[in-house]
Amino acid sequence: MGFGFPALRNFRSAIVIAALVAALPAAAFAQADPRIVPPKDSKKQLPEAPAKLPKVGADRTKGIDFLFGALKAAPDPASAKHVEARIWAMWLQTPSDTAGLLMSRAKAAVDAQKYDVALKLLDALVKLRPDYTEAWNRRATVYYLKNDYIRSMQDIQQVLIREPRHFGALAGLGMIMQEVGDDKRALEAFRKALAVNPYLEKLPDLVKSLTEKVEGRDI
Repeated sequence: MGFGFPALRNFRSAIVIAALVAALPAAAFAQADPRIVPPKDSKKQLPEAPAKLPKVGADRTKGIDFLFGALKAAPDPASAKHVEARIWAMWLQTPSDTAGLLMSRAKAAVDAQKYDVALKLLDALVKLRPDYTEAWNRRATVYYLKNDYIRSMQDIQQVLIREPRHFGALAGLGMIMQEVGDDKRALEAFRKALAVNPYLEKLPDLVKSLTEKVEGRDI
């Protein structure tokens, strides 16, 4: 969620981005150490749910808190991936059959690169169930794929208000910040994502690179 992003088109856009960043919850930014150089191909890649997801239990809130603790304490990448898949499964649980249908159709549209169709479906889903965090996240992803960073960040904000630990949204925020030239904010977002999920692919190298770039400037 490569990555050949266009520069912001004008100063007004930059002002809007800055305002959105300032409005993001403090939980969106935090600690750590480590570089990601996005591949320069035409296909953008964001952290996303694995193809096969485990089933989740009934006590969703208690269960997801436990899983986030297990994710941080995972002894190896394989264990972490298993826990991560369970978290994604909880996030993706739809609150109704109608929401599930809209979500599945939106995914099919994204897979077919019919982003405008996906947006219409996700608009309907967000309107129908504004409490469904993953609807906001998926719409943020589609806006990101369309290079509409302002709307993507608006939806990321909604995701992080509802789930500050959403490592997919945090990673997406970092990618946007990096592409608009705000390496400091990108580093903060990537660090926060890693603080939640230390086994995210590529992020440790990216954080290392950005740490040297950002924190090395003033030395």
